Formats: sequence, C-alpha cells, structure tokens
Amino acid sequence: MFRRTFWFTAGAAAGVWATTKVNRKIKQLTPESLAAQAANKAIDAGHRLKDFALDVRDGMAQREAELGEALGLEHDPDAELPAQRRVVAIENHKLIAAKQDKKNPNSTYENGSYTYNRNEDH
Repeated sequence: MFRRTFWFTAGAAAGVWATTKVNRKIKQLTPESLAAQAANKAIDAGHRLKDFALDVRDGMAQREAELGEALGLEHDPDAELPAQRRVVAIENHKLIAAKQDKKNPNSTYENGSYTYNRNEDH
C-alpha cells in the first residue's frame, strides 16, 4: 500500500510539473510575448550598436590625435567650423531657365524640370 501511494504521489507531481512547463511554453509562444521578445532583442541590439559606434568614435579621435602629433599638426577641436556654403550652381540654373522661358515661350523647361517632347527632334 505504501508503494502505491508513493507512485501515485510521484505521478501526480510529474503531471503538475509537466503541465506547468507546457503552460509556460505556450505563454512564451503567444504573439504578444513573441513581439515583446523581439522588441527587447532589438533594443539590446541597438544598445550594442550604439556602444560600438561610441568605441569607434573614441578610437578615431585617439588615432587622429596620434597622427596629428606624429605629423606635427595642431588641431583645436573647439574651433568653429567654416560657414556653410550654398550651392550656387542650382540657383543660377533656375535663373537662366526662367530667363529662357521669358525669351522663348515654347521652351521645354517647365516647373523646374525639362519635359521630353518626342516630336521635338524631327
């Protein structure tokens, strides 16, 4: 009788353990849980990528300082950058096109871009 009680209790404990394990796995495989796991992994990958980029930037600054020292160049990192230059060619192109439109009303330049007329070449 004691033997039967032991095996009954062992079987019940194994059943409870297996049921708990299966339920945990089912909860891990729900769409919400999978989405949360993917989001966490993406955040972790982003943090690792950011740390890598910071390490690369530090290494670049260190190597630049070493090269500047070796070449005798003095570089002030706090110095201001030169003023940003404007792209004058694009502005001049628009002005020239506008002047051509006034001279020649049949121009193929419309709304800042050229149109293609297949009969134009014939």
